[in-house]
Amino acid sequence: MSNASPGAPLDSSNDPTGDQTGRFVIQPNGRPRPLSPHLQVWRWHVTMLASILTRITGSALYGATALIVLWLGALAFGPEAYATFVGLAGSPIGLIVWFGLTVCLMYHLAAGVRHLIWDAGAGLSPKAADTASHLSIWFGVIASVVFWAVLFASGKVTL
Repeated sequence: MSNASPGAPLDSSNDPTGDQTGRFVIQPNGRPRPLSPHLQVWRWHVTMLASILTRITGSALYGATALIVLWLGALAFGPEAYATFVGLAGSPIGLIVWFGLTVCLMYHLAAGVRHLIWDAGAGLSPKAADTASHLSIWFGVIASVVFWAVLFASGKVTL
């Protein structure tokens, strides 16, 4: 009895019993399975970047949530704590952090809309998917720059 799947031809390339190449891994149940291809196998494209950015920005938004909780905590602890938080948040480093989180939020919003369109069955051709990915990335950057330009122009934020 062989370990190859039914219908697979028996040759040394798909027989995991004597594998020395590292192309197979042993599952917890003891059965070998082929290792799936990874980044070194796939040609880099913008939809890969968009997928990775969606995960990164989603994780960064957890940090934004923590900052909002800190802001609310500072507000609850009184004027001195709030002034300290506002001073830190309004510092050049704080503004860079807020700008980065704005980019994350705007991109993640655009990526969510892109996925809604894809979930509806539209824009799934490779060219349309690439275009939607480019648009969501550029929207995240441009919308953030415009948002912060308006904040600085209005005098609500200064350095």
